[in-house]
Amino acid sequence: MQASLILWPVLAQVFLTLLMFLLLAARKAKAVKAGLVDRQKVALNNKAWPDNVVQVSNNITNQFEVPVLFYVLALLLFSIDAVGVIALALSWVFVISRYIHGYIHTHSNYVPMRLRAYLIGSLAVMALFATAVIALLQTL
Repeated sequence: MQASLILWPVLAQVFLTLLMFLLLAARKAKAVKAGLVDRQKVALNNKAWPDNVVQVSNNITNQFEVPVLFYVLALLLFSIDAVGVIALALSWVFVISRYIHGYIHTHSNYVPMRLRAYLIGSLAVMALFATAVIALLQTL
């Protein structure tokens, strides 16, 4: 299998993060325009924004947690030319779960459903970790 195929889910995950930044900017602009913001308070306290802005901000923070592990594992597998069907499938499962998690987090924010998406993604990263360890051991 072509190792570079794993870079597509990596790029899809980066794109999700960029989308969240755009959504954050749009929601902040709307809140400011609607007069819902005390600019002095929000300058020092991110939680002073309306809830729908804080939701997106919190999701952006999430994009720099488990996804960082995914990036490292994907690039490790790519660098040792060990991308197989399992690693690629796990990568896409992770990314799709992050899109679902991000949508839930920034819209309904229904925690039980959001948790399911989070757990699916986390399990995919754990399995990707095991795949990477096995692949790396085979290079010894």
